[in-house]
Amino acid sequence: MRIGHGYDVHRLKTGRPCILCGVLIPSDFGPDGHSDADVPVHALMDALLGALALGDIGKYFPDSDEKYKDADSVGLLKIVYGDIQAKGYKLSNADMTIVAQNPKLSPHIADMRRNIAAALGCGVEQISVKATTEEKMGFTGEGLGISAHAVVLLEKI
Repeated sequence: MRIGHGYDVHRLKTGRPCILCGVLIPSDFGPDGHSDADVPVHALMDALLGALALGDIGKYFPDSDEKYKDADSVGLLKIVYGDIQAKGYKLSNADMTIVAQNPKLSPHIADMRRNIAAALGCGVEQISVKATTEEKMGFTGEGLGISAHAVVLLEKI
C-alpha cells in the first residue's frame, strides 16, 4: 500500500467561476488560476502522484503551457489516475478537506463525491469530501483564498 498527501491553494477573484470537485458552486467569486483552478482536485492529483513519488501536477500540467489554460481539472485527474493504474495501483480511498469561509459548501458535498468517484471509476463510499472554515482567521478566513488537503491510500492491483 502507498499513501499520498496533497495540498493546493488559490486566491479568490470576483467574476471567476467557483468550480470545486467539478461542481459549479453559485458564487460571485471563484479560485483564480491557469486552469479551472479546482483546488480540491489539484490537491487530490498531488496526493495520487505523491503516493508513487511521481512528482506533482506542475510537472504534469505546467501553467506555462497554453493547452492547459482553463483546463477541466476533473479531466486532468483522469489522466493522472490512468498513470497510477498503469503503474499497477488502484485507489483504496481518498479523503479531501476544503478550507473556505464562503461560499457554503455542504449542500454540494454529495455531488462532489459523485463526480470524483465517477472520474476515478470507484464507489462513492471510497471518496470523502469535507468542508470547513478557519473561523475568519488567515487568508481563507478573510475570504482571500481557498485551500484543500487530500490524502489517498493506493493498493497494488
